[in-house]
Amino acid sequence: MRKYIPFSYKMMLPYLLLVMITDVVIGFFSYQTALQSRTELVQTNVKWTMQQISDNIQYKMLDMQAVSDSLFGSTSFQKYLQITGDSLEVYEMTSRNLLPTLETSLGMSVQKIRLILYPANKKINEVYGKLDTAITSQSYHILSFSRLEQQVDFREFVQSGKDNKWIQMDTDKSLNNISLLRKLISFNDYQTEIGYLRMSIPLKDIFLSFAALDLNEGSVIRIINQRDGATLIQNAEASGSSDEYLKVKIDIPASDFRLETMVPMKILKEDAGKIRNITMLVCGISFVIIALIAVIIARYSGRKMLRIVTHVRSFQNGNFEMRIPFKGNDEFSLLSVAFNRMAHHIDELIREVYLQGMQKKEKELEALQAQINPHFLYNTLSSINSLANIGEIEKLSAMVSQMSKFYRLTLNDGKMIISLNNEINQVKAYLEIQMIKYANRFSVSYSIEPELADCPIIKLILQPFVENVFQHAWFDEHIHIGITGRREGGSIILQINDNGIGMPPEKLQVLLQPREEPGGYGIRNVNERIKLQYGDDYGVYIDSKIGIGTSVRLTLPYLKSQPNEGGASNELPYPAGG
Repeated sequence: MRKYIPFSYKMMLPYLLLVMITDVVIGFFSYQTALQSRTELVQTNVKWTMQQISDNIQYKMLDMQAVSDSLFGSTSFQKYLQITGDSLEVYEMTSRNLLPTLETSLGMSVQKIRLILYPANKKINEVYGKLDTAITSQSYHILSFSRLEQQVDFREFVQSGKDNKWIQMDTDKSLNNISLLRKLISFNDYQTEIGYLRMSIPLKDIFLSFAALDLNEGSVIRIINQRDGATLIQNAEASGSSDEYLKVKIDIPASDFRLETMVPMKILKEDAGKIRNITMLVCGISFVIIALIAVIIARYSGRKMLRIVTHVRSFQNGNFEMRIPFKGNDEFSLLSVAFNRMAHHIDELIREVYLQGMQKKEKELEALQAQINPHFLYNTLSSINSLANIGEIEKLSAMVSQMSKFYRLTLNDGKMIISLNNEINQVKAYLEIQMIKYANRFSVSYSIEPELADCPIIKLILQPFVENVFQHAWFDEHIHIGITGRREGGSIILQINDNGIGMPPEKLQVLLQPREEPGGYGIRNVNERIKLQYGDDYGVYIDSKIGIGTSVRLTLPYLKSQPNEGGASNELPYPAGG
């Protein structure tokens, strides 16, 4: 028996809980407000610093962009790239004009730039030095366009649809460089591709050295390539997970790069934590005082509550006519009136709804069950009579034995629930009887998942559909019946398939109609019993095609078996193939 707790104390608990929640909410919002204020201040300072860094980076990027613009917009440079003379003319043009033009353009910048030209004109010869070493000074080179086409990074650049982009390609990652890749087009039609221009520069030259930046202690600032998430350069390693940092991000224009600063959250929480501790201390003291007052009030009201508990226990023991006799105009009298009305309504509901509803459901289930058993009995007795008339004693004995087994499983000691294994055994008994009657003119296969063997279901839901095969589906010398069972989520799916003559759509519509409609007696009975037992989410679905066969699908809830419930059997389910 559970320990008795006065109702007044139970009323006190929500009140104290409300006070506690209020204290916690006040402390929480005070802490969050302080943390938010501190965070906004840090964000403002960090963004200002990051903007300075971004401006410096953008300045250097624009400096290199200006070099590429000078070449891109040069009509003479366009002319050099599209020369069509013989090899000697091309060589002279390259030496006297093209290379000096590249050198002159590089002179516009003071940065250490490695300029590589990839002309589409195959007549222009390659001119290059060492390309696999670090960039220490300005240099210019001419490489075959085929070298560029072989690079994966270049193909991704083309697929991106851009013609002027900062990327890391070829040896840039290993040498810690970054490149500006630009497509060159002919001014004759503004469509013809005449080559590509690549300008490489060391990362440390274009991105600032972050060591001298004035940031919070433990802060990390880095440049990230948004295309693959790789970190290009950063001032320090993060000492914890990313969740422990406040992140401030700025995208660098005209590139896939992002400037990101991570400030440790512990720095932001230090000042806010002091405010939180003071607030929680004050709230804790007030909670203790309010709790003492609440205990005194609870004891005062506990005496009347005890009388109410006594009457409630009598009501719990089945005395629905018990009423609380409180009088007055306080809360306890109102509670007694409400309790008396509730008791009266519950008494009426039990009598008028619960008991009558259960009786009605039991009668409906019993009536539906009674409709099926005689139907099979008449046919079986008729077959037994025929066997007796022709003197088939062994077959008659086997049929009587199987009929006995069938009705033993059907009766099930008067219980409506049977294990799925016993339901299959019941169908087997029925089919053994039919096997004698039809002289092995049909075959049966079973495929039942082992875990479903002891699942409880309502009885006699498969046999009517098997019987329907013999009555309506047969049109050839031999027919096959397949019985399967599987679990789908919280449901059991049982199927009876045959390769018989099938049914037209108009007949399918009649089979599961209300009982006033003719036809489909046993099928409709099973569908109604399933819905009465488990609800409208479960029932029977039939799919049939003329000349192909019929498939009946029964959906039942998957329920765990109880020991010895519903006549559960210890036999294993039948394997596939019968």
